[in-house]
Amino acid sequence: MPISDLVAAFMVGILGAGHCMSMCGGVAAAVSFGTSNSQNKLPYLLFYNGGRLLSYGIIGAIGGGLVSGIVGVSQVSQSLIWLRLAAAIMMILLALYIGQFWNGLSYVERLGKGLWRHISPLTSKLLPLKSPFAALPFGMVWGWLPCGLVYSALSWAAVSGNAFHGLLIMLAFGLGTLPAMLFVGTSAESLKKLLNNMIFRKFSSLILIMYGIVTAYSVYNQL
Repeated sequence: MPISDLVAAFMVGILGAGHCMSMCGGVAAAVSFGTSNSQNKLPYLLFYNGGRLLSYGIIGAIGGGLVSGIVGVSQVSQSLIWLRLAAAIMMILLALYIGQFWNGLSYVERLGKGLWRHISPLTSKLLPLKSPFAALPFGMVWGWLPCGLVYSALSWAAVSGNAFHGLLIMLAFGLGTLPAMLFVGTSAESLKKLLNNMIFRKFSSLILIMYGIVTAYSVYNQL
């Protein structure tokens, strides 16, 4: 996998962090504010976000493994090249989604709502958080929260070629969201305004779109 793909996934995470702060920023703030003033809140946030990223990596590996397995069984000619082309297209669609040029990927959020109904009751059983380590499984559960951005990134990870590449894509994406989520409750509001600034989002997403087009074109020439 080209390192540039991981950089692109990291950028997607940074650009989408404003959305993440809206979706689960309240949960991260609750993790922080749920501790006493005498406690260091940073370990709680680190373990919470570590659990969230761990879930992202797991679902990325599952998605990448399943799709590559199906393609392998079907014995499609030049299957890896076709997956690479699909990944480039998903990158473009995801950039369009982030820049709000096209919201066609928003439907994927609905796919996880049924699963979330079964998982979400676990969150109440994990509260209150008695130690920073207790925030790890709490974050893992919230990593499965139905989110159009996360599921769109997962679609990219699923066509990345194999389970390991899927894991790397989702981890890079998750790391991109990490700085903003750690700042929840401090400078979060000013950071959120920057990340949701449409000029900033559109300009940055155009860079991703150009990279996706170049990647798709180079892969297409190999067919």
